[in-house]
Amino acid sequence: MKTVSIHKKTIISTISILFLVLFVYTASSKLLNLGLFELRLGRMPYIAPYASLLSWSVPLLELVIAGLLVIPKLRIIGLYASGILLTLFTIYIIAVLQFSDDIPCSCGGVLAALRWDDHIVFNAICMVLALTAIVLNKKQHKTSNG
Repeated sequence: MKTVSIHKKTIISTISILFLVLFVYTASSKLLNLGLFELRLGRMPYIAPYASLLSWSVPLLELVIAGLLVIPKLRIIGLYASGILLTLFTIYIIAVLQFSDDIPCSCGGVLAALRWDDHIVFNAICMVLALTAIVLNKKQHKTSNG
């Protein structure tokens, strides 16, 4: 039983580290190119009026989530927040693809090189990872609490 618990803990930690790297990387990329990020957001359908606010709040939210993932007692909140944020990004991408013709990418760094369908697949994989970590965390706490 103890070995299974160690494996669960390792999987949860690994997924958390992956999200930590992802969110710190994308937030840093956006903040380092803040003007370009805001410009791209300003060209996005439906959210253009909020480009200025979003250009700061999205990377700051990503950094907050990364911080939650670092603190063991808050990690589960960070995993839920990761899953929710990725789900919102994915829903937005799908909606924009359905109703718009020209969609500029406002992602940072290497993720900007992905095509839209690749973004959806990448986000879906990340959502599955978040869900996996959340379920394993619940099972681990259930096992350790009796």
